[in-house]
Amino acid sequence: MNLSMNRFNDVQTHASAVNDWRQTYSQISAGNLQSSLAQIKSQRLHAFREQINQRVVQHGEAPRGKVCFAVPIAIPGAIRMQGREADETSLFVLRGGEEFMFHMPMGMDMLSLTFDSELFDHALDDSPEAENIEKLLKQPVIRIPTHRFSECRRRLVAMFSEAIADGTASTQTGFEPNLESALLDELMELLADPHLKSLERQPTSVHSFIVEKCHHLTVSDTFNPPNVIDLCERLKISRRTIQNSFKNVTETTPTHYIRSIRLNGARRELMSTHSAELSIGDAASKWGFSHLSHFAADYHGLFGELPSQTLRADRRPVATTQH
Repeated sequence: MNLSMNRFNDVQTHASAVNDWRQTYSQISAGNLQSSLAQIKSQRLHAFREQINQRVVQHGEAPRGKVCFAVPIAIPGAIRMQGREADETSLFVLRGGEEFMFHMPMGMDMLSLTFDSELFDHALDDSPEAENIEKLLKQPVIRIPTHRFSECRRRLVAMFSEAIADGTASTQTGFEPNLESALLDELMELLADPHLKSLERQPTSVHSFIVEKCHHLTVSDTFNPPNVIDLCERLKISRRTIQNSFKNVTETTPTHYIRSIRLNGARRELMSTHSAELSIGDAASKWGFSHLSHFAADYHGLFGELPSQTLRADRRPVATTQH
């Protein structure tokens, strides 16, 4: 079993360090980013706790052959998962290979548990509530009664934290399967709760749908990013509808959000290449920034550093890690 703890000052470096996940994180709120990532990786389990001080949008694909759960520990702002509104009573679910988009507020603290599908399916077959659990898992956001979820969250976090804190225990015989079983059993007991049968399915919000369409339009043609007028025409909706959608889902304006997505794209280009391979101007141009001085000012406003100060692939240090 592998245990690790990392701290980052760049959100995409953080995202890349999450084992087995194909995803991009984009920083939306302005300021220096600070994040932490603690991970436990065994043969049939990947558990990780991530804390990020800035608002971030996550977009990617869940690992294939897995069943993935996320338990929010702290939600200090508006949050959306797969277009559904969520809060501190929400359990998030993804099946392997499923595309996802998650709008994470500033200061989010979350525990994620990913199990091999075979391990999870065996546990499901043994549950007398298997049919009802299968129905629940068809929705990405499951609302749980507050008192019940609080108890489960406390036990899950305690098990994870104890395993991380006592790294030597991971080498003991039986530690790995015991931890896998304990975490999975806690989740299965939660999902089998009879109170969950009567909960209504959470629908996709129109506001979230609009924001996600705008996000995809922004990254689909990086050389020609859309402005708000373009988005209104393409989606056949009013400017006020777009403004309200972004305010409710992302807590910012569509102009700022789209610019932030593009700046994050340019930053990823810079961080993944050597200085001799790609100039700052070419990276900016690729993401639709035609004025280098404006690009540098916007970049500094979002990330707290100039493009010339961003560490390129040939100069980036190894992340700080504790075992």
